[in-house]
Amino acid sequence: MKEKKQGRLIVLEGIDGAGKTTQASLLEAHLRQKGREVFRTAEPTPFPSGVALREALGGKVKKSECEMATMFVLDRIAHNIHPTEGLCAILDAGVDIICDRYYYSTLAYQGQSTDYAWVKSMNLSCPEIRKPDLCIYLDLTPAQSLERIRAGRDSVEIYENEETLTRVRNAFLSVLDDLSATDRIVRIDAYRTPEEIAKDIADAVDSL
Repeated sequence: MKEKKQGRLIVLEGIDGAGKTTQASLLEAHLRQKGREVFRTAEPTPFPSGVALREALGGKVKKSECEMATMFVLDRIAHNIHPTEGLCAILDAGVDIICDRYYYSTLAYQGQSTDYAWVKSMNLSCPEIRKPDLCIYLDLTPAQSLERIRAGRDSVEIYENEETLTRVRNAFLSVLDDLSATDRIVRIDAYRTPEEIAKDIADAVDSL
């Protein structure tokens, strides 16, 4: 009897302008070409927990930093365990998942604004939050990020400035260094052509 194949959870991370959406599309095409089934998702999710989180992120509902960190964890648990649309159910069906943002973002953002050890423990010690098979971090400098953002839009949002982007990138790099012993993480130079970046991502995924 043929053994049922297991899907792989592949996470894309990076600061604004890193090209996660473009690379998710290119990776999906690559995997489908190799005969894999693919499901694309993102956090916050479309589930009620994610809707509430987006409202808080948008400022409609005022939440403390600790509340925000906890809301991300609740949404991530829902993302994993939903009986039909959750990560675990989809992976068990043999489908590869490409996820835009995961617990690395929570550690980089809420982990710096609250208590890093607490946020890390909530995410990595939770039995209902699955560890990704691969995290791909698309790396840009803050100056490169701003160049991309300005080229793609007429206006720049208030948090899209070099000081904020520098702080976020440094936080991400610290998180990746901290988790390098337990998680499979590949850091890729995102300041190149989409095709060059996509090739490196495909090579990393194919090596799983």
